[in-house]
Amino acid sequence: MTILYIIVAILVFGIIIIIHELGHFTVAKLCGIKVNEFAIGMGPKIVSWGKNETKYSLRALPIGGYVAMEGEDDDSSDPRAFRHRKVWQRLLVVLAGAFMNLVLGFVILVIITATSDAIVSTTVAQFYEEDATSHLTGLEVGDKIVSVNGMKVYTDTDISYQFQIDEDMSFEMTVIRDGEKVTLPDVRFDSVVNEDGSRSLVIDFIVVGEKVTPLSTLSYSARKFVSVARTIWLSLADLLRGRYSVNDLSGPVGIISKIGDVVGTTEQGIAFGEMLANLGSLMVFITINVGIFNLLPIPALDGARAVFLIIEGIRRKPVKPEHEGMVHLIGMAALLLLIVVVTVSDVIKLL
Repeated sequence: MTILYIIVAILVFGIIIIIHELGHFTVAKLCGIKVNEFAIGMGPKIVSWGKNETKYSLRALPIGGYVAMEGEDDDSSDPRAFRHRKVWQRLLVVLAGAFMNLVLGFVILVIITATSDAIVSTTVAQFYEEDATSHLTGLEVGDKIVSVNGMKVYTDTDISYQFQIDEDMSFEMTVIRDGEKVTLPDVRFDSVVNEDGSRSLVIDFIVVGEKVTPLSTLSYSARKFVSVARTIWLSLADLLRGRYSVNDLSGPVGIISKIGDVVGTTEQGIAFGEMLANLGSLMVFITINVGIFNLLPIPALDGARAVFLIIEGIRRKPVKPEHEGMVHLIGMAALLLLIVVVTVSDVIKLL
């Protein structure tokens, strides 16, 4: 089954990469920029085709891809070269890849939501027991949770996020009760001790399931998108603050392992449709993560290229190609080093 997991992972990565590079490619073509190569994968070329100006290729390592545009990283006399386009056109090209990753995440969310039996709300439907701890400490049936520890709640994902990062097992919740906002200062839950010594909360209530309609599907998908994107952004901030270490990051090996865990649930009696929904949710997280990460102003990423273009727009003069190229080269080397470190960490975790 390991081979199956790898194949599924390659398909997931492949779709995300193709959508990303297709964004760059499509906008470049619309802006009249000459594209020399559209590549999926990195490293040695496996196969290539195309007789016109653009060559299409499939490369050995499914960890990325690229759209090679004429005059992107060096000078070119071709009138259709990247550097001969207006700043705003180049900016659109650079940002199109990340934008398409975000669009893909939203589309998958719509599909998952539209095919589900009900939409998960944040309104308490009932408690598992009359003396449930959360009920004894403030929650009531019918309460709609709108914030937890000061963070606005868009979907159930936001509640789960707060449960994961909280340290004192006490939550300040704001709910809508009988049409009015009510603040509950100290909502608590029981917890269990995990094998690693950490503690996990035991959720002692279930929420209302809302009817799936076109309007509710779009509304929930939009809120879920914002929720996932915010969780990713907050996690990046927590990483910079030292809440997480490099060992907590996952690279290609770790992601393949996570995909394997999801696909392998069919062997544990999980329905195939539910497995696909879980795989889709994981894919949503990955593609939105890729979109947001690429927008960061880190050398070699689209965000840094956008910064150079903004600087050019302000100065009315481009940064020298060799200088910008050196910055991106250093950034790429640092990113590759990080990937190696994270991959080694992933492998150690699997041993």
